[in-house]
Amino acid sequence: MVRMYRLLLVVSLMALLAVEATFKMQEVFRWKQMDYAFADEGKRNEALFNKRFIPENNLPVGIEIWNDKLFVSVPRWRAGIPSTLNYVQLYKGAPESPKLNPFPDWKSNEVGNCETGMTTVYRIKADKCDRLWVLDTGTFGIGNTTTNPCPYALNVFDLRTNRRIRRYELRAADTNANSFIANIAVDVGKSCDDAFAYLSDELGYGLIVYSWQENTSWRFMHSFFMPDPLAGDFNIGGLNFQWGEEGIFGMSLSPMQHDGFRTMFFSPLASNREFSVSTRTLRDKTKVESAYFDFTPLEDRGPLAHTTARVMDEDGVQFFNLIDQNAIGCWNSLNPYRRNNLAMIERDDEKLIFPSDVKVDREANVWVMSDRMPNFLLSSLNFEEYNFHVFFAPINVLIKDTVCEKPTPQFLYALYR
Repeated sequence: MVRMYRLLLVVSLMALLAVEATFKMQEVFRWKQMDYAFADEGKRNEALFNKRFIPENNLPVGIEIWNDKLFVSVPRWRAGIPSTLNYVQLYKGAPESPKLNPFPDWKSNEVGNCETGMTTVYRIKADKCDRLWVLDTGTFGIGNTTTNPCPYALNVFDLRTNRRIRRYELRAADTNANSFIANIAVDVGKSCDDAFAYLSDELGYGLIVYSWQENTSWRFMHSFFMPDPLAGDFNIGGLNFQWGEEGIFGMSLSPMQHDGFRTMFFSPLASNREFSVSTRTLRDKTKVESAYFDFTPLEDRGPLAHTTARVMDEDGVQFFNLIDQNAIGCWNSLNPYRRNNLAMIERDDEKLIFPSDVKVDREANVWVMSDRMPNFLLSSLNFEEYNFHVFFAPINVLIKDTVCEKPTPQFLYALYR
């Protein structure tokens, strides 16, 4: 039944794409402000009265798609966020501004409930074993206002039962005084137990690796994780500002390579350059002190090419946001990482202001959320307008007639024969 609903949704959206071919990505949801599915209107009014819910303080940041659910994270940067991890149902005829449902329930989203709750969630990742990996930063506030009611903890949920099956607190050695860890990539090998999570420490300039089987973690340090001092200036949504201290953030994982490992691609936020490393290195905790030359610098993307989110599909096509350009880009990893092999596949100077997250679902569709984050943090939002958007498009529609288009079977035969 769940898959049937997903197929109905995809068919409906494909019909939209056929009608409005000029803009490849079609809007699935949009919100002026976020709202939540409280038990009843009385509970909502109570939350408004006691400031547990302040609508204008809620900014959606991360998304993930699993079957008929679109997960949405709302970090607790300000007071009045009733739930940090949420979902909306995907079905034909869904409202354009659906209310967020807490996942898995309200109690699991209590701020400061360190053992069984989640305080602040940014990015989330569903794996092929129907698990949702959720990093709780344990923080409240942002920048100089940040407090740490709880430690960093990795939570893993069984999506078939909506039950948390593991909670792992990061070790003291995994973080430092500057740490801010908000992004996650998940690597599943030959079995569901052969799984690793990679967590990027944006301000502490490290990469934390967690092994599901060993239930332990370790930290890599590298100069490639640091920001480029010449790339700290940003112009987004009419705002000019500096995020010069922002280090390693976005990550994507290639399909399995011939040696049984993947390649991780990553970049600092304050940078226009891509880097890579094999997961053979990252999975080996004995390499943390001797892996400098295992990391590879790739070419830069050119000016105005800051990116926070990237994902790679099973055919090796990477999709990434271009936050300065209100756009989404792509790269087919069969080609060298060069500017002429990168393509801008979508742009909208109103609806795509700060495309905060990019994901690929199991049916080979790209999903994007935009949220005007710099305006929210540094200026203000007009809540008479639609500020938050979720878009969808099939991969083959997005990359058609671009350098990212997938090669024909005949080309692949010639390449690998």
